[in-house]
Amino acid sequence: MYYVTSTDGTKIAVYDYNPQSKQTVCLLHGWPLSHQIFEYQINRLTDCGYRVVALDLRGFGRSDTPVCGYTYDQMCADLFQVVRQLCLKNFILVGFSMGGAIALRYMNCYSGFGVCKLILLSAAAPCFAKSPNCPYGKPMQEVNGLIDLAGTDRPQLCLNFSRQLFACPHSDAAVDWFRDIALSASGIGTIKCAIALRDEDVQMDFCCVHVPTYIIHGAKDEIVSNELVKIQHENICGSKLITLADSGHGIVYDQLEKFNSIFMDCISG
Repeated sequence: MYYVTSTDGTKIAVYDYNPQSKQTVCLLHGWPLSHQIFEYQINRLTDCGYRVVALDLRGFGRSDTPVCGYTYDQMCADLFQVVRQLCLKNFILVGFSMGGAIALRYMNCYSGFGVCKLILLSAAAPCFAKSPNCPYGKPMQEVNGLIDLAGTDRPQLCLNFSRQLFACPHSDAAVDWFRDIALSASGIGTIKCAIALRDEDVQMDFCCVHVPTYIIHGAKDEIVSNELVKIQHENICGSKLITLADSGHGIVYDQLEKFNSIFMDCISG
């Protein structure tokens, strides 16, 4: 692990596996987690000879926790600095949940610089909260409740979130692992990114995607609705939608072997 300094001086933690490999996969996690959620994909990717670059978004994992800069535009700037400083070219960009929304904004702000393929996993797009332009998001009152809980009882927020992630049964230890990852986030990052989730809209970013795109979604996702994913699929030209019938939001782990098989097919296809 090492740090890349972003445009505002924030240090972003970067994990670079197999740096000598020719094909790179870049992983963006979601709220309120860290790169650790991709453990079982990183194992598979590196075993297959891919270079894997995984980030901890600002305020999460081992990255710095500034008091500001939690907009999608700034987090895209963080990613762009990583891409530039690591000289990434023709890489596959993978975004989970909020990371998927940030990936879409990157395709707009930086014209998809360096990206040869996009994979969206349970992406929180075009928006997370319900609005006049997007009636399929979470009710605004519910999202504001998450923000309030993050500011008063973040451990309970992390526990609730870990229990909402999955549709399939998993061991208590596995669910606790996701809770612990969420707890490793900063309080500032958790609150500020929840506000970004509430207020940001990436509808206008869809038309900026001009690379092969795969959308993988769990049909039983209680956090990002099937209707939101349908909007993604309809508005990203040529995108391919793959639905896992028995998965929830935590698609990287819920049906682990099935997901990894589909994911690796998308990576190599």
